[in-house]
Amino acid sequence: MTPPPALVSILVPCYNAQRWLAATLESALGQTWPRCEIIVVDDGSRDGSLALARQFESRGVKVIAQANAGAAAARNTALRAARGDYLQFLDADDLIAPDKITRQMQRLAGGPPGAIASSAWARFQLDPLEADFRPEPAWRDFPVAVDFLRLHFNEGWMMFPAAWLVPRSVAEAAGPWDTRLSLNDDGEYFCRVIVAASAILFCGDARSFYRSGMPGSLSWRKDAAAYRSLVLSIELNTATLFRHADTPATREALANAWNKLAHEIYPTLPAESRRALQRCREFGGPTRPVEMGARLQRWSNLIGWRLAKRLQQFLRARGAS
Repeated sequence: MTPPPALVSILVPCYNAQRWLAATLESALGQTWPRCEIIVVDDGSRDGSLALARQFESRGVKVIAQANAGAAAARNTALRAARGDYLQFLDADDLIAPDKITRQMQRLAGGPPGAIASSAWARFQLDPLEADFRPEPAWRDFPVAVDFLRLHFNEGWMMFPAAWLVPRSVAEAAGPWDTRLSLNDDGEYFCRVIVAASAILFCGDARSFYRSGMPGSLSWRKDAAAYRSLVLSIELNTATLFRHADTPATREALANAWNKLAHEIYPTLPAESRRALQRCREFGGPTRPVEMGARLQRWSNLIGWRLAKRLQQFLRARGAS
């Protein structure tokens, strides 16, 4: 008797996503892979997200409601409820193509044990037809998974949660999401997933869609609390990567990551920015410049990057007032 296909758990944390949730769930329900379970965890939404999610229960979607505890906690709740052999994280405003999971499962079936799958992904705002899939250096196989992290820390590429498909065994080795984190909780989690994986198999014909530019999105936050989460996430990632692979290439990648962080959080967190530069020097100093917008780069060339960042913050504050 032929065994049934592996079960894939699609895990959807949701907070105040009423406007987008139906499209997200339709993209999950529309998967061509024959065995998927969909779990929505409503994290204390104050709009109609929970009521909307419950409308999908008749179609097999499992809905869990909890008091607001943050996205990481909601994902952990979904993880505990999941029964699948593979895990697909899908934020409540993002989308995945109908054959995304199928194509990744087919690729993993022929790959080494403990491998995870990545996919092509692109940003959109309102219409997924806007998405422009432009190849990135990370869009390839990594026979040694940790090599992806070196590229990530050097280049600053985003680790988009919906792009990945993760065997449960790898997720269990990585551990739960860190509930202390808000900004970059996904980058910290998938750093541990990648370290726990044997390889990364890239599926260029599998596609996921990141809804970007939405007001109120966590990724837009530039306040001190969000930046402190970012600092902690980089500290945790440093420990994870350095513990796994203490090599010159790793030190170079971490030096560049800390240098980028120092620039990003200044002047909101000046003390932490100075410490980030110290961490950068501990790993040998940066080997590449921090990318800036054209105007900020011109200012930096004239008055130095610190004064340029302070000027930028001042002008933004005036524009908001």
